Amino acid sequence: MTATAADVFFLHGLDSSIQGTKARWFRDHFPQVGMQDYHGDLTQRLEQLEMQLAGRDRLILVGSSFGGLMATCFALRHPKQCLRLILLAPALNFTEYQPPASPTAVPVVLVMGEQDDVCPPALVLPQAQATFSNLTVRIEDDDHMLHRTFPTLDWPHLLT
Repeated sequence: MTATAADVFFLHGLDSSIQGTKARWFRDHFPQVGMQDYHGDLTQRLEQLEMQLAGRDRLILVGSSFGGLMATCFALRHPKQCLRLILLAPALNFTEYQPPASPTAVPVVLVMGEQDDVCPPALVLPQAQATFSNLTVRIEDDDHMLHRTFPTLDWPHLLT
């Protein structure tokens, strides 16, 4: 019996959409990646995400900035549904976010730019370390958008 394939979803940032650079890149290179536009505050966006992912498991969530915060919140609520998170400059420094009492074991690849002034590694990394027990961290010579780093990641490996 073979394992079923993972369902991969891209979660865009607060001021972005599925017309943004990363979403377009996924459509061009990995058209199987699911995505939708999210609107509203964190609670409203998480409700939209819950509806989108209802009944799915074996999830790989790729979250950019505020989408990384959304992916984190979803994984904390539904750890058994998540195979892996790829968090790109996640907004774990958002004032409403508090790490859980004990870290989740969901595997996470965290990619941050050392020149990120929106989600600085000095603020995000402690939050990530308090949230995830299975955390791989890459701090790159890049900024918040990760334009140099994003296309060079090993996406074929990360998305399977």
